[in-house]
Amino acid sequence: MAVLIDARRPVDVAREVARLVEAGQREFTLRRIDHGGMLDLERLGAARYVAGLESAVELEEETPAAVAAAR
Repeated sequence: MAVLIDARRPVDVAREVARLVEAGQREFTLRRIDHGGMLDLERLGAARYVAGLESAVELEEETPAAVAAAR
């Protein structure tokens, strides 16, 4: 089961993922805070770098209501 990460800054995401990897976690989902924009991509990159190749890291799926509200 994936752990939901909601830290805002990429450095905080990396710290949280590193702590969880040490505890044996290998699946992570990042909560979207920028509708998949640059900040989300930076956070995703930080998480993937720290988690390593054997881990699964993804962005949370955006709900249709949130997509409609962002437009």
